[in-house]
Amino acid sequence: MEPRELETPHGPARAHLHPVADPAALLVLGHGAGGGVTAPDLVTAAEAAVAAGVSVALVEQPYRVAGRKSPAPAHQLDAAWLAVVEQLRGEAPVLCGGRSSGARVACRTAAGTGAAGVLCLAFPLHPPGRPEKTRLAELEEVEVPVLIVQGERDPFGMPPEAPAREVVRLRGDHGLKSDRPGLRAAVAAWLERRLTESP
Repeated sequence: MEPRELETPHGPARAHLHPVADPAALLVLGHGAGGGVTAPDLVTAAEAAVAAGVSVALVEQPYRVAGRKSPAPAHQLDAAWLAVVEQLRGEAPVLCGGRSSGARVACRTAAGTGAAGVLCLAFPLHPPGRPEKTRLAELEEVEVPVLIVQGERDPFGMPPEAPAREVVRLRGDHGLKSDRPGLRAAVAAWLERRLTESP
């Protein structure tokens, strides 16, 4: 794993790079609000991508690089993400994603990054116990194929499927730690479809 510091409008971000030779795509993944890039579901998704011939960048947002636990406001997260993806972009198609808060960032910026697809691990559809505060609009705005991998008992809700939005339900909760083989298989199958369907 090769860490690389990247400048953003809100301080340096850090990308942990897992390159493959002659990559079919680059998958850029962000972490959850209070977590880091070593979360089990991010690690599992990265392993599945590398095995599929896809380079991976696990991105630490500037607030985490600076040692803060509390996430920055959404507009700062989005601006930093756009800057990071622009610097990491190469010749291969870019896929974006992340877990929880990172998935929300990837959805909100999908058009800006030119992502060919978005991978959402544990998308927080609403705050626990507050289904009226839905974030479905962030998913609805994405115009490229989306894969959501969600724990059946996730207190943040279960996003609905849509024509270009696949939802894979796994046993477990928001941490997505209970079925890593299922997670790996879901990500691998989705990546295979993305790579065979890309122009």
